[in-house]
Amino acid sequence: MTYAVSVDTRIAGGTAEMDELQRFGAGALLEDGFESVEEIAGPDGMEIKLLDTFVGVYPGGALLKVFVDAPALEFAEESVRELVEELLERTELLSDWTVERCQVELHPDLAKESLDAADGPDAPPDDVESRRARLMGLAAGAASTDATGTAAETDAIRAKIRTLAPRLAAFDAGMFGVLDAEEGVDGEEGEDGGGEATDQDSVTSTVSTTSTEDAELAAGALIWGTDVLLDELFQDAHALDREGTNVAECDGPMWLLDELPPRYALQYDARFARRFLVTAIALTTRLTEGSFLQLSCVAEELALRLLLHEAEVTLDTFGLLDEGVSSALECFAALVYEDMDHEWLYDDSMDGIDESEVGEALGITPMGIANWFKPFNKDRYVHPYAADEPETETETDQSPSEDSSP
Repeated sequence: MTYAVSVDTRIAGGTAEMDELQRFGAGALLEDGFESVEEIAGPDGMEIKLLDTFVGVYPGGALLKVFVDAPALEFAEESVRELVEELLERTELLSDWTVERCQVELHPDLAKESLDAADGPDAPPDDVESRRARLMGLAAGAASTDATGTAAETDAIRAKIRTLAPRLAAFDAGMFGVLDAEEGVDGEEGEDGGGEATDQDSVTSTVSTTSTEDAELAAGALIWGTDVLLDELFQDAHALDREGTNVAECDGPMWLLDELPPRYALQYDARFARRFLVTAIALTTRLTEGSFLQLSCVAEELALRLLLHEAEVTLDTFGLLDEGVSSALECFAALVYEDMDHEWLYDDSMDGIDESEVGEALGITPMGIANWFKPFNKDRYVHPYAADEPETETETDQSPSEDSSP
């Protein structure tokens, strides 16, 4: 079975961040190291085949995607960790780097296959949720399963998610329904306070007032969800490229792309997947660097929809999705979205309304897939890689995309 192992490597603590030239060199060293490996020695002499790798270097380290063929995900994860640690150790310029995270992202449809593949006294838990917690490192070392232990773990996860909130730099607590807030989601006083007070008051009056903690949990879950969103979109793009097919005809399960409007599933091919991934990266970059103003296109609206779902799943998995946090996310969505017309893409009875006289009278933006990567107006930004090429603008929604990779 093929597994995608995500590895986060970091430069030594106290070391200055890498400049552009150093990042280029580190990337070359890592790629050369992987190219020298065809198979990995697993437990008890097991051979695990290295299929593909992706190296993304940033100032503080490198994010790696390692695709391997292994009998079970525990073997894949353990073997890749040992491989990366060995590559770093034997590369003098990277020898002080550390592996901060190494985990398999397990698709639910593959969970049972992997469970069946693992056997013996050291086999992982039989239920998927316990297995997922184990893989994410959240239950590592937790020998006790009594109520006290569970509460302690939940409190630790709550605190962890709240510490992520400041990374959502584009928004303050008012965007999550904290009325008359003098603090941002990071808990620090800001000059803007509640931000766009009139709009926020009108929205938050329809939902329960949320606390600062609710806002921090919602914001932190969006950051947590961003990592998951991009990881899973990357894996979908890789799967479609490897099989040379589209979502509707792909034999293997999809992580996220099958959650887009089903009517266009034949057009969700590898090229589309890469464009959608780049769109999601551009959107989440603006959310986290503080430059976000408005959603730019239909594809961004759909990417945000997926991100909100990831945040809800994260909170629900850890028992943190209570009424207050749900209200915070609802308020955020109501303020970020200018309208909810994109939801009609999931309702077949509304198919074509954007091209009808009724749609024109209502001012509905064209929502067919041919328009997903077109900016709403000249002031909106769509990444050049994702933006429509001249020869693709006349394609119809009914025929599968024939875009070629640049």
